[in-house]
Amino acid sequence: MPRHRTRRSALSVSLTAAVLLAGFTAGGAYLVERVTDAAPAAASAPPVSSTPGTSEEPEVDLDTELAAALAPVADGADVSVAVLDPDTGARAVYGDGAYDTASVVKVDILAALLLRIQDEGRRLNGAELAYADAMIRRSDNTSATELLKAVGGAEGLDAANARLGLTETRAVHAWGLTQTTAADRLRLLEAVFGTDSELTAASRAYLTELMGEVEADQQWGISAAGGDWALKNGWMPRTTTGLWDVNSIGRVTSGGHTRLVAVLSRGHASQEAGVDLVEAVAKTAVSVVARGAQGAR
Repeated sequence: MPRHRTRRSALSVSLTAAVLLAGFTAGGAYLVERVTDAAPAAASAPPVSSTPGTSEEPEVDLDTELAAALAPVADGADVSVAVLDPDTGARAVYGDGAYDTASVVKVDILAALLLRIQDEGRRLNGAELAYADAMIRRSDNTSATELLKAVGGAEGLDAANARLGLTETRAVHAWGLTQTTAADRLRLLEAVFGTDSELTAASRAYLTELMGEVEADQQWGISAAGGDWALKNGWMPRTTTGLWDVNSIGRVTSGGHTRLVAVLSRGHASQEAGVDLVEAVAKTAVSVVARGAQGAR
């Protein structure tokens, strides 16, 4: 698994997201706009690097720090998490296995639909708007099935995800069993909440809007790690074992900074146990990346 490092004295990089939200028209259709979005050292002195811009501070391996911080929290649970501070680039990943998406794949499905209508140069129609709203805000499964058909099934979803930079996600017709990794969920979140994306500003704003309005009983998960959240959760019992998959992905604000967070987990005796673990993991991971981001200033 690749290691993600940050330097304690590296320069901070500020990323400003410009969001253009095109409103609902009188006919109820959502417009997705096209946006072209030295001297030699003494013999007894230790060697000093002559590379410009390098730091004498030690590098911090955030993946290792995250693994150490999660050891008492995860306590052997089957869980993976990835976190990114877009402002500084501080990133940490724990676990690299593939997990069932459950309903977090609904973000992929809506992103695929938005890419399609961008390509067609049209607006979301009334039926698509209704399905999208229900699929994200209420996690409606029928709406997800209908929209998966609209984007060309599993093959169409894979093609859309490839355009968004996902490399470790494989869609299936039974969409909840789509396989993904926490690192790939982070790539999806960068496409939704960042500016370097195949999705237009208006498409990203629409996704963000819906993810910020999920129903009250679904506002758990990564929201435990900060405020101003926009999220999508997924949960389902596996019929073969009766054990639960519980996942949460999205964006939170913590300490005045945006964090993108993805937590995937499985093997829980109950949904409640899964939610408790996901929230504890999210909070721990965000705190580790926050320390790394502070050191990167």
